[in-house]
This record gives sequence, structure tokens and C-alpha cells, in this order.
Amino acid sequence: MTAVDRAASPVTLDDWFVRDLGGLYQPWAAAPSPSPELVALNEDLAAELGVDAAALRTPEGVAVLAGAAVPTGATPVAMAYAGHQFGNYSPRLGDGRALLLGELTDTAGRQRDLHLKGSGRTPFARGGDGRATLGPMLREYVVGEAMHALGIPTTRALAVVTTGETVMRETPLPGAVLARVASSHLRVGTFQYAAATRDTDLLRRLTEHAIARHHPQAAEAERPALALLEAVVEAQAALVAQWMDVGFVHGVMNTDNMTISGETIDYGPCAFLDAYDPATVFSSIDRGGRYAFGNQPQAAQWNLARFAESLLTMISDDAEAAIPAATEVVSSFGERFTRHRSAGLHAKIGLIGEHTELVHDLVALLTEQRPDHTRFFRGLSAAARGDAAPVRDLVVDREAVDAWLARWRTALEEQDRPVAETADAMDRVNPVYIPRNHQVEAALDAAIAGDPEPFHRLVDVVSHPYEERPGLEEYAKGDPSATGYVTYCGT
Repeated sequence: MTAVDRAASPVTLDDWFVRDLGGLYQPWAAAPSPSPELVALNEDLAAELGVDAAALRTPEGVAVLAGAAVPTGATPVAMAYAGHQFGNYSPRLGDGRALLLGELTDTAGRQRDLHLKGSGRTPFARGGDGRATLGPMLREYVVGEAMHALGIPTTRALAVVTTGETVMRETPLPGAVLARVASSHLRVGTFQYAAATRDTDLLRRLTEHAIARHHPQAAEAERPALALLEAVVEAQAALVAQWMDVGFVHGVMNTDNMTISGETIDYGPCAFLDAYDPATVFSSIDRGGRYAFGNQPQAAQWNLARFAESLLTMISDDAEAAIPAATEVVSSFGERFTRHRSAGLHAKIGLIGEHTELVHDLVALLTEQRPDHTRFFRGLSAAARGDAAPVRDLVVDREAVDAWLARWRTALEEQDRPVAETADAMDRVNPVYIPRNHQVEAALDAAIAGDPEPFHRLVDVVSHPYEERPGLEEYAKGDPSATGYVTYCGT
């Protein structure tokens, strides 16, 4: 690997993680990329980062994005972490095919990571080839942009670059590297790894680093580690509620895929609901439904309990004495999630104040009738304006939905807000466009075959999810053959 000199480097990085957290990484270099080519560049994100997009398109810029050159200030490392994967503890996971290049400060003054995925084997590869293929990296790009446009905290793709290599999976596929941006890549699994070393100084440094970076208010608390736990519980309760609001299924909610920042990370076997069904599973490896759509809140709380266990010695010198306080914080997840979920559902149906029974009955109706999740909620604004057909056409039992709609309209009319204004507000929180699973697959297949245009078109569509645009009707439709849709992690 060759270093880019300061004059030519398209980006200058810091190495805060490396300076603070020795013991949680291994310095490493990316594998060579024979002929890197830029497939997708997120110019909006580049501008947000204060990085010149034109410079990223140069050979020097593409070399950085592929891992073939080191930018100024970077110290590439493979990050170490542990994790519970589908409930089974693995003490040594880490970045098996990824590298943290370093941090940069964006135009809003926020510290952000620049991280490569698919950049070759590391000491944490555990027998894998360390490579990524084009399809899964483009999936992460499009879903991350959709989540960002929906207002959901998320990591985002800065770029996808093909490497010029062929990677063997079930069939030969083009190799690719994803350049990913995150508030950080600190995970619950990072704390599990540090705690397992029994190195008190390492766990203390990690806790202080996480507080300074993500939850600085915790530093002022009587017990900062307990305040950190509470901040992460709150962030994750809000995040998972937002997933549920848009029908997002993460698919692989292992503790190494839960961030301390509260951002969504690792878009492997993820997808969005077509028909509403709490039992929906898209991941090929989730055979028991552990991470089904409706199980996501419980899975998140379970992960947070593992986070709490990692922090016990930081909360109190006597770990046993810390258990009641930590348990109380983790137990608060349910109330926090319910509060966020209720607020989201109330906004989606245009109601102000508490209408618990009406919301509860709606969820029961959705579970029984299984309408298209996105189209149902978007159709409610039309129903508020007097046209119930977009909602009624999605269900079998129209009498049941009519009965609920009648109660709902009464509640709308009793509010101190014009119904037309309410309908407009609903359109601002109920998207027209999500990354429909069949559209994603079609775009990825085309890109792998050499035609990136459908991918770029899809990114444009989902980047403006609330704005109904002429000519995009196909992107708002579900897939009638969606039953049995399966996604894969790409490794």
C-alpha cells in the first residue's frame, strides 16, 4: 500500500480512536485492488463532510476509497470486538474484512469515522476471504440513503468502488469496497471485548472515549458509566421505534451490530415490509425468527443487558453492587420504546394527544389484515381528505377497516386542527417510497451485469421518500410475489 502525500490526498483524517484505545485494534493494511473503479459516489455526503467530491473522483481519490492508498493523517486499523451472534457468544470477532481509516470533522463540527468494508483479510477474518462483492455493498448504499432520508439515524455510504477482482460466492462476482461513514463504529461488542480482557484501564478508556464522543452529558453525572448506559438505552429505544414506524427489518441484530451512538449499522440481510406481519423474517440465517420484525424491541433490550454487564465494574468498584442500578436502567427500555413507538404511530395517523385504544386497535387490524405497510399509512392521508379507497383496497375485511376509519375520522374532527392540515402533516411522516425489495434486487442485478443506471435511479427515488413524483408509480408498488423473499449477509 502506498501513502498519498499531503498535497494529493483528497481527505485529511485524525486518529482519535487509535490514540485513545490501544488494545482494541490491530494496525493493518488493505489488500491490493488491481484496477479500482468508482461505481457510486455520495456527493451530498461528501459536501456534508467538507470533502471535495471532484477530488474523490480522481485516481488518487479512488485509490483512497478502495484502500489502495492511505490518506493524510490516517492510521488504518482493524477494530476488535466480541459479540453475541443469535444469542451465542463469540469472544473474538472484529473487523474481518474492514478497516477504520480514521476520523474527520464534518461541516457541522461533528466527528465522523471513515471506514472501509471489503478491503481484505485481517487478523479477525476467521477463515473468510476478507472481500465483499458489489451487490451487498450497493445494498448498504441504497438502504443507508433511504434511512437517512426517512430521518432515521444511520451509517451512510460515501462510495462504492469495484476492485477489479472476482470474488467467489455461489457464483463468481465482482469484488467491491464500501467506504462507510459513521458517528463511530463503537458497538456493544466493543465493550464486551474490553470487559472480557479484564483490563480495567482499557475498559475505562473505552467508556470515557464513548462518553466524550457520543454522550458528553454523562460525564457530569455522579456515575458516568451508568449515565452512559441510560443514554444508550434511550438512543436505541428511539431507533428501534423508528425502524418499526417504517417497517424496517434489520435481520441480524447481534450485539456487534448495535452501536453506542444509536445509529443503524450493517445493512446485510435487511429489508422493508411489504405486507404487515410481525413474524416477518428476511434473513437466510434467522431460521428461528429471533430477529423477526415484531421481535426487534425485545432483541434490542437483550443486547442492552449485555452492554450493562460489560459496564458493571465501571458503574461501581463492586460489580455486584452495580447490578440493581444497571438492571433498573435496562428495564426502562420497554417504557422508553413504548413512548417512542406510540408517538410515531400517533404522528403517522395524524392524532394529537393520547389515543391509546385507537392505536392499539389499528395494530391489531394490521396484524389481522396484513395490508401493504407503506401504502396503508400513506393512504390514510387520502382517507382523511375523504377518499378511503387507497386504504380499503389493501384489505380483505373492508367492514373492519371501515369501522376503524369511522372512529379515527371522529377523533380527527375533534382535534383543534383542520383535517386538511392534519393530512398534510401525515404526508410528511408517511413515505411514498421505500427501498422495495424487488426494486432493490432488480437494481443490484443490473449493476452486477454492468448497468448502474437502475441503481442510481433507485437511490434518487428513495432519497426523496415523502414527495410523490409523476412517473415513479412503479416504485410505490409492492411486489405481488414477495412471499418468501430472502436476503443474505454477503460473506
